[in-house]
Amino acid sequence: MSIFQLYLNLGIQHIDDLRSYDHILFITCLCAVYLVKQWKQILILITAFTIGHTTSLILSTFKIFSIPINLVEFLIPLTVFITAFWNLFSKQDGVNLRTHWVKYFTAIIFGLIHGMGFSNYLQTLLGSENNILMPLLSFNVGIEIGQILIVSIILFISYIITSWFKVARRDWVFIFSGAGLGVSLTLMIDRFPW
Repeated sequence: MSIFQLYLNLGIQHIDDLRSYDHILFITCLCAVYLVKQWKQILILITAFTIGHTTSLILSTFKIFSIPINLVEFLIPLTVFITAFWNLFSKQDGVNLRTHWVKYFTAIIFGLIHGMGFSNYLQTLLGSENNILMPLLSFNVGIEIGQILIVSIILFISYIITSWFKVARRDWVFIFSGAGLGVSLTLMIDRFPW
C-alpha cells in the first residue's frame, strides 16, 4: 500500500470514527439546513471547512502555531453549539448570498479549530515519517472524502424524513440542531479548561 493510500484511509477512518462524534456532529449541524438540491453550496461549505482544518494541520505539524489541547477540546463543541444555535434562528425558505459567505467564512474559522484537534492524532501518525507533505495531503483528502460521505448520509436521511414521513423541514432542523445544542453544551461543560 502506498503512503498516499495509507494516509488517505487514515483520514477517512478518523473523520468517520464514531469516537470523533464531535466532528461528525459539527458537519451535521453545518449542513442540516440544506436540501439535496443545494449540493453545490454544501460542497463549497465542506471544502471551506477542509481548507480551515488543513491550514491549522499544516501550521501545527510544522510547529508554526499551536493552541493548548485542553482549550481546543473546549472550542470544538463550542463550534457545534454556535452552528446549531445559528440553525435555530436561520430562515428555512432559502439562504441568501450574504448568509452563504458568512457561513463559508465561519466554516473556515471553525475548520482551523477542528484542525488543531486533528493535529495531535496526525502528529502521532507522522512521528517516523521523513517527508510529511504527502501524508499530510492524503490525510486531508481522506478527511474531505469522509466528510462528504457523512453529509451524503445526513442528506439522504433528511430527504427520507421530510419527503416520506412528511416531517416539516423546519421541525427536522430543530430536532437536529436541538440535539447538537444539547450534546455540545454537555461537552463544553465537561471540557471546560479553567
